[in-house]
Amino acid sequence: MARIEEDLDGEVDVKVLARIAGTSEYHLRRLFSALAGVPLSEYVRRRRLTKAGAEVLSGQDSLLDIAVRWGYGSNEAFARAFKAMHGVGPQEARAGRKPLRSQQVLTFKLVVEGSAGMEYRIVEKDELRVVGRGTRVPLVHVGQNPAIVEFVKGIGRPTLERMKELSDGEPAGLLALTFNQEGVEEGDRLDYFQGVVTSRDAPEDMEVMTVPKNTWAVFTTEGPYPETIQYMWRDVYTQWFPSNSYQSVEGPSMLRTEIDGDNARAELWIPVTS
Repeated sequence: MARIEEDLDGEVDVKVLARIAGTSEYHLRRLFSALAGVPLSEYVRRRRLTKAGAEVLSGQDSLLDIAVRWGYGSNEAFARAFKAMHGVGPQEARAGRKPLRSQQVLTFKLVVEGSAGMEYRIVEKDELRVVGRGTRVPLVHVGQNPAIVEFVKGIGRPTLERMKELSDGEPAGLLALTFNQEGVEEGDRLDYFQGVVTSRDAPEDMEVMTVPKNTWAVFTTEGPYPETIQYMWRDVYTQWFPSNSYQSVEGPSMLRTEIDGDNARAELWIPVTS
């Protein structure tokens, strides 16, 4: 966090941060978002606008000088970003000495948790052949993803049942695969694929996706739906990864969910390396 503060008025290089943390850029982004509750890029943006807000109120420099110092190419772009965070534009804030919002410097403290343990296993899998249908959707951090809900509805129950009948491999049953995520901010796009692992021929109305050979960390959970699944994702990145020698790697995550009324049993497969 100290290095981020040092580099705020220049380039915050995630590769450098990952090297300091002794991990990969991909894993650092995922871990930061899970621990902080906000993507790394959004945290950096808020810290810069917090610093800019103090300079706007001081009145010592022109608004254009402040905008350029904190990475904005024009007064207009700076004003839009400033208002999105602070609720007022920089000119209004300076003229009226308006109250501004502040993103405090984050600190991470060791807290003793996880006494209940977490059920997982490590699985080596050769290349998997998945048959189903896919689309590209926006990233949603909290709650159900409306685009995914509509996509699955559009597939239809009869087609989903035909997919299930094709399943003859592990993980068994209908799977939700997510991959090719372009970023970690709300609205960034990622690929979503609904399908099954199978060795059978794909029907004409379905696609074939190949999942490369991987080592997988497989987590299982059971409880109220959908909270239990959301908590599993959170706990994997905030508790399990920091407590183990494995790191997440780029590749599709696979989620199998069985819903029974208000409860669900879920199995989450995440590609890892040791």
